Amino acid sequence: MVLGEIFPKDTIVVNLLSTEKDELFEELVETIHSHHADFNKSEALQTLNEREAKMTTGIMHSVGIPHALISSVKKPIGAIGISKEGIDYDSLDKAPVHVVFMIIGNENDTEHHIQILKQLATVLQIPHFVENLLSLKSSSEVYNFICKSEESLLQ
Repeated sequence: MVLGEIFPKDTIVVNLLSTEKDELFEELVETIHSHHADFNKSEALQTLNEREAKMTTGIMHSVGIPHALISSVKKPIGAIGISKEGIDYDSLDKAPVHVVFMIIGNENDTEHHIQILKQLATVLQIPHFVENLLSLKSSSEVYNFICKSEESLLQ
């Protein structure tokens, strides 16, 4: 189970306060930092923003996957944020983003980072995955749903 390790219950926010992408990055980096205090928040935010400046990570309807590789992270960590109202994300389809999967990995472990992105992309292709995710009310429900969805790919 890859995604369950990257996105523990403690880093899942089901009611994001943010309405703009910059606020969102700060909110989710702070959420990750509250669970994994051993990384540099400034480095993470700077690298996330630099990556986003190259090309938006708002890749499909309602979903954003901001990601970064930094030196102060030992293993991949992440957060999930859900916004019922939507976030102005400058996504490819110009629609608001409602589900965000933020991933921060070690700059020397690009292969593992790519595997995580690939696994997430595969889960996102499950029919009605995003709609079902948006209907959930708690971080525990989101976590369990992510784990069950990932497990269903192995069957």
